[in-house]
Amino acid sequence: MVRAYSQEHTYKHPWERVTSASWRKFADPENKRILSHILEVDTLNHKLDSSSGKLYTTRAITIHAPGPWFLRKMIRQDICHCVESTVVDAQSRSMQLSTRNISLEKYIEVEEKIRYDPHPDNPKLWTVCKQETSIRIKPLSALASMAEKIEQKCVDKFQANSAKGREVMERMCKYLEAESRGISA
Repeated sequence: MVRAYSQEHTYKHPWERVTSASWRKFADPENKRILSHILEVDTLNHKLDSSSGKLYTTRAITIHAPGPWFLRKMIRQDICHCVESTVVDAQSRSMQLSTRNISLEKYIEVEEKIRYDPHPDNPKLWTVCKQETSIRIKPLSALASMAEKIEQKCVDKFQANSAKGREVMERMCKYLEAESRGISA
């Protein structure tokens, strides 16, 4: 069984500011309290394709292992390693992020895709964020009802973390707006 959900959020900030906030959200010390599930973020590589103008990056993200406490106790692991791949196309004003876990794979598979594009109703001033997440608890597939409950707990936790992420993005966008006007936030 796989639990999947999607969310859409409109930032009332231009695409350039929102994507800048996305890059900076993990680096800002004030965000560490809100994003306490994120333990470490390291850039593994980045490449600017001179012919297409696209920026490709790969980051390693270490998080507290998802799921309820008893699942973490069963698997004897509190952290999870993930890989985030990002493609930024400044020409078409699109940023796409894809994140998946690379540890705990025999227990849980999580894949998250986020896309930032100019909002169709106000492309110069607003940005639409579309997020799709799928979660699958693997060893419990034979025990479908238990797996479904654990997957739902994971979905609830991911949705709560997404709300925290949006809060951080809004704060970063306001900070960047103030910075661009020469005002310290």
